[in-house]
Amino acid sequence: MKGVLLVNLGSPDSPTAKDVKPYLDEFLMDPRVIDVPNWLRNIIVRGIILQTRPKKSAEAYQKIWREEGSPLIVISERFSEKVGKQVEIPVALGMRYGSMTIKNALQELNDKGVDEVLLVPLYPQYAMSSFETVVVKTMEEQERYFPKMQLTTLPAFYKNEEYIKVLSESIAEGLKDFEYDHVLFSYHGIPERHIRKSDPTKFHCKIDGKCCTTNSVAHNTCYRHQCYDTTRRVTEYLGLDQDKFSVSFQSRLPNDPWLKPFTDFEFERLAKEGKKRLAVVTPAFVADCLETLEEIAMEGKHQFEEAGGESYKHIGCLNDSDDWVKVMAGWIEAWQNTEALPA
Repeated sequence: MKGVLLVNLGSPDSPTAKDVKPYLDEFLMDPRVIDVPNWLRNIIVRGIILQTRPKKSAEAYQKIWREEGSPLIVISERFSEKVGKQVEIPVALGMRYGSMTIKNALQELNDKGVDEVLLVPLYPQYAMSSFETVVVKTMEEQERYFPKMQLTTLPAFYKNEEYIKVLSESIAEGLKDFEYDHVLFSYHGIPERHIRKSDPTKFHCKIDGKCCTTNSVAHNTCYRHQCYDTTRRVTEYLGLDQDKFSVSFQSRLPNDPWLKPFTDFEFERLAKEGKKRLAVVTPAFVADCLETLEEIAMEGKHQFEEAGGESYKHIGCLNDSDDWVKVMAGWIEAWQNTEALPA
């Protein structure tokens, strides 16, 4: 019997430092997130970051927390429920970090008699700190606790035509009543070394402005290429002129080269260059979360206006929109009936 496992990032159980600390510990101690030797990661995470970050992160979570709970969890649950109603096979939801574990989601499917699982990492682009860690963790849990299960992974869908269409139309709807000067495509940042580590050729990815547009097998696992390609496909669909949009990368840790340009720097640059009306989209996420609702919708607005911007709009993620649900249900049905995966 076939079933589906949807997986997203996760969330602390509450917006308190007490619950944020173990969540951040699990997240930041993941060797695919901070990819340094374990002894050094222990010093960085437990000796430095966790001494101050939980309180600050808890305060940020408090700004966006809903009555029902974490926005990411609430939205993901609604999406999962809607998809489950449109397909004929069981759908379970798990999170890479936190109490809503992948193991529990696999157990839920196992209890329903599922022995063939379609794993869907809810990340459009491939990165070792998001897509890859979900796949590896799921395989570890499956091999340890459910050895008779078979896993098939839905690939990163950043260039899938159905996804691009639904994303583009969602952005168009958000722009409909906003006279923008510029659209900023802000993607989650990652260290530059992750790009090189994910390069199977070990020589193509130079992050020099050329490698991402030069055809290579490395593009299959190159986060930077996939972000720029997502932007290219969306802007072509929307008919945006080159001078009307740009790409940036948000969130980073200090003392390490991360993908540039940085989103917070772009807010200042664009405002000072006369872009007074800015729209921001976050296509690395399919569900609104701390990074979109607090970092972009709230802090980003403040930073842009402080730099001289006059009007700012954050366009939300696809979340549990009916069109996005329909696309996912279609991918699941195709796999269920023919083993086909979206291209």
